[in-house]
Amino acid sequence: MVRQLHLAVFLALIMYFFPMVGADEAGAATQMPSFELEEVMTGSPILSSTFQGKSLLVTFWATWCPPCVQEIPSLIKLQNEYSADGFSVVAISVDQEKGVVQKMVDRKEINYPVMMADKSVTRDFGGVYGIPTSFLVSKKGTVVKRYSGFVPHSVLVKDLQQIIN
Repeated sequence: MVRQLHLAVFLALIMYFFPMVGADEAGAATQMPSFELEEVMTGSPILSSTFQGKSLLVTFWATWCPPCVQEIPSLIKLQNEYSADGFSVVAISVDQEKGVVQKMVDRKEINYPVMMADKSVTRDFGGVYGIPTSFLVSKKGTVVKRYSGFVPHSVLVKDLQQIIN
């Protein structure tokens, strides 16, 4: 267990210091996978169809991942600035314990939907092997970009403005 935790932290740090921002351009017409996941705070199921017609930043993260936690203020800001334009951040936690995630959502005052991942959603998104990993999705439901590792706010804003406009 400790060995797995060390490996996970090591991989997260590697992705933080050597991000592949924009290196994984998604192919045209790659549709966002459908999912039904449990919302962290209410326990209610959220279906991917809930976000139909919205631009999304779907981010896989964990509470124990330093770069993931570092991105939270940027994601909150994106949600505040672009939700009126039909945009939403969608966070999918790979944590094992929902209670830990709930505490983080409360403490950081996260203003976007946070769900618990299952094995199928990480597989369906093309295999999420490191975190943070994020996907920019157009209003048509097409995955237009994949980000591996920490992404600077300015990069997210630039890419988001290209698909909103």
